[in-house]
Amino acid sequence: MGAILGVIFHFIGGFASGSFYIPYKKVRGWSWESYWITGGVFSWLIVPPLAAYLTIPDFTSIIASSEGSVLFWTYGMGVLWGIGGLTYGLGVRYLGISLGSSIILGLCSVFGSLIPSVYYYFTKTPGKDTIYDLVSTNWGQMVLLGLAVCVLGIVICGKAGGSKDKDLAGQASAENQEFDIVKGLTFSIISGLLSACFSFGIEAGSAMSNVANEIWVASNPGQGEFLYRNNVVYIVILWGGLTTNLIWCMYLNFKNKSFGDYTNAETPLLKNYVFSAIAGTTWFLQFFFYGMGESKLGNGPSSWILHMAFIILVANSWGLVLNEWKGVSKKTLTTIIVGILTIVLSVLIVGYGNSLKG
Repeated sequence: MGAILGVIFHFIGGFASGSFYIPYKKVRGWSWESYWITGGVFSWLIVPPLAAYLTIPDFTSIIASSEGSVLFWTYGMGVLWGIGGLTYGLGVRYLGISLGSSIILGLCSVFGSLIPSVYYYFTKTPGKDTIYDLVSTNWGQMVLLGLAVCVLGIVICGKAGGSKDKDLAGQASAENQEFDIVKGLTFSIISGLLSACFSFGIEAGSAMSNVANEIWVASNPGQGEFLYRNNVVYIVILWGGLTTNLIWCMYLNFKNKSFGDYTNAETPLLKNYVFSAIAGTTWFLQFFFYGMGESKLGNGPSSWILHMAFIILVANSWGLVLNEWKGVSKKTLTTIIVGILTIVLSVLIVGYGNSLKG
C-alpha cells in the first residue's frame, strides 16, 4: 500500500511540475525575467517556509542546529541546480524544445537517480540504498529496468518532437537556423547534470530531514515515516536556487531595461502578480508531494525517476490536450503517444520494483 501511495504522490508532484508554466501564459506585458523571478519569489522564498511552518513544528531550530557542512552542501547544490535551470534554456535554443527537453530530462533522470546511490556505496548511511543494492537485488534490478525504460520513452518523445518540427516548420524556420548540435549537446549535458543537483541537495540535507522524522515518529509511534520531513530541506536548497535566478533575472532586467515591468500601470498588474504567484506556488508543490512520495517509497533513485517520468508524461499530455500536435503527420502523432505510453510503463515497473522491496 505504501508503494501505491508513493506513486500517487509522485504523480501529483509531476502533474504540478508539468502544469506550472500554464499560468505564466496569462501574464501580459512583462518580460520573461520579470514574471519568472516574481513567480520564483513564491517558489523559492515564500511558500517553502510556509509549508514547513504548517507541517514541521519549530523547523527553524532544525536548520539553526544543523552542522555548517550540511547547510553548505545543501545550499551549494541549490546554487548549482539554479544554474542547471538557466542552461536548460540554452540547450532548448540550440536543439529545439522537444529534443532539448528530452535530452536534458533524460540525463537528469540518470544522474539524479544513480549518482546518490553510488555515493552511498562509498559512504554508508543507514536507510539509504546503494548502487550495490540496486544491482544485486530483484527489486533494485526492477527499478533499474524502469529507469532504462523511462530513458527509452524520453528518447521516443524527443524523436516525435523532431518529427513535429519538420512537419510544421520545415528547414527554413528560425529555430532550425539556430540548430547547433555541438552547442546544444554541451548546454544540455551541463543542464542535465546540474539540474540533478536538486536530488543531490535532498541527499546532502538528509540530516535535517532525519531530525524532523525522528521528532515526528517519537510523537506518533506506530504511524510509519513522516511524510513531510523533506520540507525543511527544501528551504535551504531553494535559497541556493533563488540566489542564482535572482542574480540572472536582475541582470536581464538591467540589460533589457525591464525593471519598470513591476510597476507598469499599462499592464494588468494585479493579474500578472496573481498568475505569477499561482505558477510559482504550483511549481513548489511538485517537491512538496515529491517528499511525501519519497517517504512512502523509501529510496531516492526510484523516487527521482518517478518524479522525472511524471513530469515528462504530464507535459507531453498537456501538449496533446492543448492541440500543440495539431497538424502533424499520423506517424509523428503515433510516435508521441508511444513515447508517453512507454513512460507510463516505466512508472509501473518502478512501482512494482518498490513493492518487491517492501
